[in-house]
Amino acid sequence: MRVLVVEDHAETAEYITSSLRAQGHAVDHCANGRDGFLHALDNDYDVMVFDRMLPGLDGLTLIKSVRGAGVETPILFLSAMDGIDDRVEGLEAGSDDYLVKPFSFQELSARLAALTRRPPLKTEETVLQVADLEMNLIRRTVTRGGVPLDLQPREFSLLEYLMRNAGRVLTRTMLLESVWDFHFDPKTNVVETHISRLRNKVDKPFATELIHTVRGAGYSLHG
Repeated sequence: MRVLVVEDHAETAEYITSSLRAQGHAVDHCANGRDGFLHALDNDYDVMVFDRMLPGLDGLTLIKSVRGAGVETPILFLSAMDGIDDRVEGLEAGSDDYLVKPFSFQELSARLAALTRRPPLKTEETVLQVADLEMNLIRRTVTRGGVPLDLQPREFSLLEYLMRNAGRVLTRTMLLESVWDFHFDPKTNVVETHISRLRNKVDKPFATELIHTVRGAGYSLHG
């Protein structure tokens, strides 16, 4: 595996890097946080080891900066501070594991191997798109063909469910359970009313219809 080690203590850095290389791993070493940040962004590592006390950019800031830049490589955080609060702080900053100094190389190696075996985190979708209809889940905005659509909260939730299930036929019962959290039939036309409102905003001003009624079954959103 390819490993980035960011450690300013020369003896500790030599101990880690030489031992990892002896196992056949490719290792890059940086002695300060700023160089570590640049290496983390510019290279594809399997796992990274960050010391807490670093010149230029301390370990906590380094982790936050790397995560903020979108790097999801597993990080093992090294520190001589062994308090519970210190461990929690390191994990909350974005590290995946925490190892207290002094440590044995055998434990370090085992933890790195465990980190590389973890399945990658599923990236949560932030934008949904069907044809020219786009929904930004972070900004809570919807546009069609670049034109902003003004949706009420329940209309937004209904459209989000339709978009997440684009191409599928969604029954009235499915919509009631997923959008309104009704696990019974309220004997109202709430679904039909909101579908009609959505059509007036999503379909009516545009040439192509996206929200379709599937007779006797339900509704489907597709281009």
